[in-house]
Amino acid sequence: MSATVLSDRPPPHSLLENIAAQNVPPSGPTADVTRDNVAVVWISAATIRATLQMLKDHAQGHLMLFDLTAIDERERIHREGQPSSSFTVVYHLMSLDSRADEVRIKVALTDHAPSLPSISDIWPNANWYEREIWDLFGIHFDRHPFLRRILTPPTWTDHPLRKDHHARATEKPPYSLTEDQEKYEQDALSFDPSLWGMKRHSDHSDFMFLNLGPNHPSVHGVFRIVLQLEGERIVDAVPDIGFHHRGAEKMGERQSWHTYIPYTDRVDYLGGVMNNFPYVMAVETLAGITVPPRAQMIRVMLAELFRIASHLVFYGTMAQDVGQLSPVFYMFTDREKVFSIIEAICGFRMHPAWFRIGGVAMDLPTGWDGLIRSFLDYLPKRLDEYDAMVMRNPIFRARTQGIGAYTKAEAVEWGVTGPGLRACGLEWDYRKYAPYACYDQLDFDIPTGRNGDCYDRIVVHIEEIRQSLRIIRQCLELMPSGPVKADHPLTTPPPKARTMHDIETLIHHFINVSWGPVIPPGEARACVEATKGLNSYSLISDGGTTSYRTRIRTPSFAHLQMIPLLSRGTMIADLIAIVGSIDFVMADVDR
Repeated sequence: MSATVLSDRPPPHSLLENIAAQNVPPSGPTADVTRDNVAVVWISAATIRATLQMLKDHAQGHLMLFDLTAIDERERIHREGQPSSSFTVVYHLMSLDSRADEVRIKVALTDHAPSLPSISDIWPNANWYEREIWDLFGIHFDRHPFLRRILTPPTWTDHPLRKDHHARATEKPPYSLTEDQEKYEQDALSFDPSLWGMKRHSDHSDFMFLNLGPNHPSVHGVFRIVLQLEGERIVDAVPDIGFHHRGAEKMGERQSWHTYIPYTDRVDYLGGVMNNFPYVMAVETLAGITVPPRAQMIRVMLAELFRIASHLVFYGTMAQDVGQLSPVFYMFTDREKVFSIIEAICGFRMHPAWFRIGGVAMDLPTGWDGLIRSFLDYLPKRLDEYDAMVMRNPIFRARTQGIGAYTKAEAVEWGVTGPGLRACGLEWDYRKYAPYACYDQLDFDIPTGRNGDCYDRIVVHIEEIRQSLRIIRQCLELMPSGPVKADHPLTTPPPKARTMHDIETLIHHFINVSWGPVIPPGEARACVEATKGLNSYSLISDGGTTSYRTRIRTPSFAHLQMIPLLSRGTMIADLIAIVGSIDFVMADVDR
């Protein structure tokens, strides 16, 4: 398959150099390097829009708005070198022209009516991120085209990620609903097309509105798409999310560093330990913990097993969405084989919460290598059968080829990462461009497509399964000996065998399990090439036993924004194929 290898281009100036070249004076400290070595540049609210526009123009279409979030600074203690403010808005930019060149641009805001200009016309994927910040922090974005709540109900009155908002329901009186309140809530759910930006294009147009979801098999969970139809052709489509929102970031700010690990498993509930990976890496960066080589390779092997399991679910359900029933049963059988290996190693199947700060929970059990070797010999033949059954099926090809296509430029504009980005022809994988764990010691290829359509997205997923098998075989053959947990006082929990020999380890074990470790003040982010794209955790420690700010950047949140672009002018049946090919789970969207 053809590919565009961005790293072959002449290396551009770094993002910091680009900012300096714009001669835009920042409002505070510049080039403040955090623990993760990502530079921070403070820009004034008055110049933020012009700065971002110039940076994007200079990058010539290869600068991605990777994340956009906020921080409530009002209860923070350790803020050395930062401007005094009540809120901080963070724009995380990533260049795809180099080895994941990144920068965080921050804007300090006061508590009184905090607001910023919208940049949704500069990067379209900023639309949902700005709505999320308004919803959860109450920061207004001027001239936003549709600034309304996105994750909480429309009747919600507070902003949940503010520090003065309760973290548990037990902190509030028991919930009650009078008849008047019930009517108010029901009226708020009524559908008004004009509020969604939908309107009749002419007096002679014949169209209807249709709700796809929020409870429908084709939307893969609690997800609603409001369709405007003319016949069976889609005039407009508006995604509606938030039905599955559980406040994972808020929970990350109330749990100890250690006890939050099981919560991460539930974000992309098909990714298992892949969710633990960026979280524990971010904590380790904050704490200065070096993970032993054996633990690093065990982590990679388990992560790739979960990549295979997740991709098999995608493969089977994608075929089912367009009318093939048999493949999903075969592929779920193969997924069970993956789970049997994971259960033998971790003790649990889907949500093992097996990674620990400093390593993994325990060493590999006796006989693990035989289970892995048997699976590596088994699956390739099954994938060949599925190629004949699904990918070479003429009806399946007709339903997916040329449907839901987008270009490389559009992918970058909308923040698409993972298989969806590579399906456009961009040979860009975070495991190669910013290697973490032991990926730099392993040999594997980056699968790509040509057309960026539904079919190519499936092709990339399938080839990624084969590459994961290749990575796992190398882990099997190269697995080093040694400890599986760092010898560090903040590792959780310390090796239990040592607690019987010295009182200091016993004390650390007791404190780290009951209260959690005290992580030094600082800020760090860790990112992994997860099953559906780039997944990152940005953590701020204020020198306590819990995170001051937990930010989870998930790929699915960015990807679902593209549904209107991909579906306008298509048939309803095409939309089902488009939705399935995106490969998302709603817990990954709503968090």
